[in-house]
Amino acid sequence: MEEEKIKKEEFKVSGEDVVKKVKELLKEGNVRRIIIKNEEGKALVEFPLTIGVVGTALLPAWAAIGAVAALVAKCTIIVEKKED
Repeated sequence: MEEEKIKKEEFKVSGEDVVKKVKELLKEGNVRRIIIKNEEGKALVEFPLTIGVVGTALLPAWAAIGAVAALVAKCTIIVEKKED
């Protein structure tokens, strides 16, 4: 069985752009996990994603992302993606 290779990417965004950036990343596909950290590097929210998770299944995640965005001025989004 082939081992899945995971690539990590980091994006520094302002709190108001968090939801927009996460939506962008999800549209790109292959996202396995999203972690949102504050300026000190502390993880505020972490979402493991599975193939086929869309629409209403993400509503609790959007609410959490929105809450984080309201609390922080700047944050880092760490995205784990499956490499092709």
